Amino acid sequence: MLDDTTLKAILEGIIYVAPEPVTVEQMLRALEGETRERVKAKLAELSAEYEGAAHGMHLRAVAGGYKFSTKAEHHEVLRKFVKSLKPPIRLSKPALETLAVIAYRQPVTLPEINEIRGVDCGGVIHTLMERKLVVPAGRKNVIGRPILYRTTRDFLVHFGLKDVGELPSLREFEEMARLALGADVFAAESAQPEEKAATHELPEPAVPAAEGENLEGIPEAPPVEPNT
Repeated sequence: MLDDTTLKAILEGIIYVAPEPVTVEQMLRALEGETRERVKAKLAELSAEYEGAAHGMHLRAVAGGYKFSTKAEHHEVLRKFVKSLKPPIRLSKPALETLAVIAYRQPVTLPEINEIRGVDCGGVIHTLMERKLVVPAGRKNVIGRPILYRTTRDFLVHFGLKDVGELPSLREFEEMARLALGADVFAAESAQPEEKAATHELPEPAVPAAEGENLEGIPEAPPVEPNT
C-alpha cells in the first residue's frame, strides 16, 4: 500500500494526464491494493487543497469522475493568454514519417530522404519548414550540392528534448510522437496523404514509415551531435 503523500501525488498525475474526467473505478484499476474508501478520502483532501488561493485550478467532480479546471476569477487573464498563443501545429502522417527520418539521419538531403521513404518528400519538407520544425543546414559537398536539412529548437520543445543527442530509440520516439502530436493521426489512411492533417494538436507522437512498412525499417543512425 502506498503512503499518503505518494498516493495523492499519483492521483493528481492520473487526473492531470487524462483527457476526460477520471472515475474512482478507473483509478483503482491502476492502483493495485488500494481501497475505494482511501482513494476517495485522498481525492477529497486534494480537492480541498486546490481550493486554496495559492492554486489556479479546482479539482472538481464532473460527470461521475474527477477533472481539473481553472477558477472563474482567473478566466479573463487566461482567455487573454490563450489568444496570444501560436496556432496549433497539425501534421499529416507523411510529414511525421519524414520528420522521423530527418531527426535520426540529420543533416540529410532530400534525395537521401526520398530513398529511405520511397516517395518524393519535397512538398512534405516544405510543410515542415513552414511549421518551423526543420531548417536548411547548408549543402552537401557532392555533385549537385543538394541542401541538407536538420531539426530546429521548436522540434526539441515539442518533443521535450534538451538536444538531439537525447533522441531515444525509434520505438520510444514513436510513443513520444503519439503524445506530442496525437494518436489518431495514424489510424486513418489518407486519400491525399501529403495534405491530410492530423486530428490532434500540439501539445496533446507512433510515427510509421512509408506506406507498407514499419518505422523500424528506417535504418538506425549513429548518435547525432546537438544542433548549434
